[in-house]
Amino acid sequence: MKILVIGSGGREHALTWALSNSFKVSSLWCAPGNPGMAEETFSYNGRTVSCVPIEVTDILGLRNFAKQMEVDLTIVGPEVPLSLGIADIFKVARLTIFAPGKAAARFESSKCFAQEFARRHKLPFAPGECFSDSAEAKAFARSLVGRCVVKADGLCAGKGAFVCGSVSEAETAIENLLIKWELGAVGKRIVIQERLDGFELSLHVLCDGSTWKLLPSAQDYKRLLNGNKGSLTGGMGAYSPHFRLSLKEVESMAEAVMTPFLKGCRAESITYRGLLYPGIMMTKDGPKILEFNVRFGDPETQVIVPRIKTDLCELLLATAEGRLNEVSLEVHDNRAVCVVIAAPGYPKNPILGKKIIGLEKLGNSPGRKIFYAGVRRDGRNLVTAGGRVVGVTAWGSDIVELRHGVYRFESQIQIVGGKHSRTDIGIELISSPPVA
Repeated sequence: MKILVIGSGGREHALTWALSNSFKVSSLWCAPGNPGMAEETFSYNGRTVSCVPIEVTDILGLRNFAKQMEVDLTIVGPEVPLSLGIADIFKVARLTIFAPGKAAARFESSKCFAQEFARRHKLPFAPGECFSDSAEAKAFARSLVGRCVVKADGLCAGKGAFVCGSVSEAETAIENLLIKWELGAVGKRIVIQERLDGFELSLHVLCDGSTWKLLPSAQDYKRLLNGNKGSLTGGMGAYSPHFRLSLKEVESMAEAVMTPFLKGCRAESITYRGLLYPGIMMTKDGPKILEFNVRFGDPETQVIVPRIKTDLCELLLATAEGRLNEVSLEVHDNRAVCVVIAAPGYPKNPILGKKIIGLEKLGNSPGRKIFYAGVRRDGRNLVTAGGRVVGVTAWGSDIVELRHGVYRFESQIQIVGGKHSRTDIGIELISSPPVA
């Protein structure tokens, strides 16, 4: 099979790595890809993955490339091309694509749509309301005594959510979005949700429009600093499976989400085909959905993919073709941990073009993988090209050994001018401290 993966981050590298290990895959292109993805070789024939300089927003360019190369399956990583309707454009061209259509992508591209859909179809969503008027929004925030989360309606690359603990914090967030337009048009409408207490869980569900299958659960770390403090980020690390919930509990939770979700989609003539990632908060009143994502999470993909035993190409193709019921999903009985290394200045002002030291010397080995994200080549050097630079991932049966190994490898990667990573990823799983 010929495969095209769209994207250039750690999520896409993890998918590319897994697909290159499939004996079904004979050719694979990444657009635009990264240096790590370009080094993957196929189990099928020993050839190397190719990166092509097509940006993820160049929908027609991607379509034309897929037609020219007679690609059998296109897999979309990031959310922006999904919101632009890439799946619909590919389907008109009779190209098979693993991605929800533009109507279904609204579950992520419009938080107001997701919030209102959840209310209409009685999904266990975090209580909240949508606003475009700042006075009404402030009144609602005051009714919650300021304990709320203010979210821009549109896509903001992880920068559109503001967790508030007081009325003044909430009013500032509302003014910044609705009055000052600090995030532009994506913040012209907002959602204000009640701030919930509990612990989070990342669910990843393959869905072909009618059948769904649950992938391994994961826990990610959204805050910049140890102890879940500091700015919200795209994710500083993850582990799988979630240690607080049994598989049976996670499956029950997925059922409680997917049954009303698909019923609501049918009622509104929405065909959902791709990956659905509901972020869940486990509260004293049970699971509550914080928001929907319509693609694989990052860095969660980096700990989920190594645990999938079934051929990933077979799973994604069956999902895209609407025959997921024909494929059995098997998962390794192991654990995985990922620590993200970020560029200096991340998340607000990551410094690009800084030399990365030690990355190529580490290599990979069974049970360990370094997934590239914000990395590019500058002559012979690898340099920072984004906020999150790499994810150091390991998997196996002994969580203590895994975690210590991840931090041992993480310590050998340096960035000129400094780097940032959390030292408490997976600390809940063990009682001993990480190895520096």
